[in-house]
Amino acid sequence: MEPTLEQAAQAVIEHFQQLHAQLNEPQCAADPQQAAALARELKRLRPVVECAERYLRLFREQRSLQELIATESDSDLLQLATEELQRLEAQLEQAAEALRLALLPSDPDDSRNCIVEIRAGTGGEEAALFAADLFRIYQRYAERKGWTVELVDVSPSDLGGFKEIIFTLSGENVYGTMKYESGVHRVQRVPITESSGRIHTSAATVAVLPQPEEIDVEIREEDLRIDVFRASGHGGQNVNKVETAVRIVHIPTGIVVQCQDERSQHRNREKALAVLRARLYQLQRRQQEEQRAQQRRSQIRTGDRSEKIRTYNFPQNRVTDHRLPSEQKNFPLSEVLEGKLDPIIEQLKLLERTAQLQQWQHSL
Repeated sequence: MEPTLEQAAQAVIEHFQQLHAQLNEPQCAADPQQAAALARELKRLRPVVECAERYLRLFREQRSLQELIATESDSDLLQLATEELQRLEAQLEQAAEALRLALLPSDPDDSRNCIVEIRAGTGGEEAALFAADLFRIYQRYAERKGWTVELVDVSPSDLGGFKEIIFTLSGENVYGTMKYESGVHRVQRVPITESSGRIHTSAATVAVLPQPEEIDVEIREEDLRIDVFRASGHGGQNVNKVETAVRIVHIPTGIVVQCQDERSQHRNREKALAVLRARLYQLQRRQQEEQRAQQRRSQIRTGDRSEKIRTYNFPQNRVTDHRLPSEQKNFPLSEVLEGKLDPIIEQLKLLERTAQLQQWQHSL
């Protein structure tokens, strides 16, 4: 028998309390990995618990009013109680819907910071310029959200674009927001290299990886080959004379990462290791998903870089997100270029949660 919503609300509150008590136990303090995992889970559950507590409070008030109406003989008091019950039931239905959404399973990595990799795709120099446009969009979006942007590695193109750019984003619920950006982004416009004024279509890929903690992924020194070299960034003849850039090869997997943005070899090594850790963590996630016989799939596939997710049409000042319904998929390009991504991302979140809720209700 499926639990009632009241039972589910009570269960999540009790589970939260148990985890909180477990986090405060001495043996947990001696295990940093367990403590970090518990802290992340408590942070994820806190808004769910708030929804559960509000729902239970309204539910109990409803029961009390129903009992009062069933036993009360005073007509004036009966009318007041009936009006209050009608108002309360409307609030209770809203609280129930919010709780059902909150109880749906979420990605435990949503609260993590993330690493974003933008690479120019088809389209040559125009694709590299578009990759630079995407980076500026994310920079402006990060400013609006109060996030911190740190460059890891940049491969500039001849006309000022990026063949590849890798950077980290740090802040509140970063991966849970940015994961919807993973995929192929397509642009339609007249390139600056086009003399006849024809509209070209180019593309860039965006990969968003959750940034794990050091304790989440074990990296052994004997599995690494580390090379240092002179950075090839901006600055002319008087810079990049010292070998500060770092390239790391993870021998067991063949993954190669590098960082040359910092002037310090030590900082470049730290950043490169952070990217390597994220890629290894992503590899672990994919292997775990492949091992599951029945993997839950939502209508929005947030992690597939081969999937075309969005088109930026400059002549029509329009951005089209191909994952959204036709009546909701178009947005003003001028606003998106200013980093106003929330209208798109909130629609994608809502679509994903609605699909999950429909699947959950269908299984009841």
